[in-house]
Amino acid sequence: MTDSPKTHDCLCLGILFADVVCHPIPHLPVPGELVPTERVELSLGGCASNVAINLARFDMSIGLCGCIGDDPFSDYIEQTLRGVPGVDTSRLARITNSGPGTSMILNVQGEDRRFVSTNGANGYFQLSDVPDEWLTPGTILYIGGFLMMPKLESPETIEVLKRARKRGCRIILDVVLYGDRPYWDAIKPLLPYTDIFVPNDHEAERISHLSDPLDQAKFFLDAGTEAAVITCGEKGTLYYSAREKFRVGIFPTGFVGGTGAGDAFNSGFIAAMHRKLPPVECVTWGSALGASCVRHISATQSVFSLAELQDYLAAHNTSCEEIA
Repeated sequence: MTDSPKTHDCLCLGILFADVVCHPIPHLPVPGELVPTERVELSLGGCASNVAINLARFDMSIGLCGCIGDDPFSDYIEQTLRGVPGVDTSRLARITNSGPGTSMILNVQGEDRRFVSTNGANGYFQLSDVPDEWLTPGTILYIGGFLMMPKLESPETIEVLKRARKRGCRIILDVVLYGDRPYWDAIKPLLPYTDIFVPNDHEAERISHLSDPLDQAKFFLDAGTEAAVITCGEKGTLYYSAREKFRVGIFPTGFVGGTGAGDAFNSGFIAAMHRKLPPVECVTWGSALGASCVRHISATQSVFSLAELQDYLAAHNTSCEEIA
């Protein structure tokens, strides 16, 4: 007797990182200056790992695919992920003579965080690493950190997405702008096979060269995505598809650090999508999880569990405005 194929609610495919993060400092150091901070922490980062950890708190089964190196930081990433119930790390690849994706994250009081990053072993990841039997009907396929993984910019990726779509998977594409190049040339071929494209407004502007999020969303829809979901910081989130167009406001929260907030938003959106909730609730869940994330300097430490989210939404409301 053979084992039945392993199925997952969501496949988290993409970048895995070790983050070295400082607690907020009063100002950036000038050359030669030492600025003290309360604490410097090593924590897990990267879109795929952040979303996997967050979704595991929602009692979802996660298949994780990505590449790390063979150094102590890579050991930390693997050990941490293997300790998360519900996350299948059987396809975690270790690349010899390589380090993992790594970021130094500087948090300055009252300012957005700053990154110094290398994509490391993430540069070796390709969609052929994803087991074919993981592409099952209803599975959500999330690609996190596209543009940091050059091997994904290939015809092979298109073929995997076509096959996933044919088998009934739903595909969410997220990006991290890495380097300075024409991003649109890499993104455009994937959008006809994408259900949800989720850039923030700054990323969308650099990709489309359009400043208005509404124009950006139309641009991406014209290129083939089923829906564009553009997060706009304090201005909330724009959801735009052929069927529905609306803006959802933000949830107020105390801000400590912004690392992982976009991944937390995507996690909430995916968790609601998995439960077949309507788009407005998907965005609302995403907004609430994003707000929960910024209460801590790490990417996942303060993100709501399902029970915490339900309690929070019972006590808090946000605005929703339809777009004509």
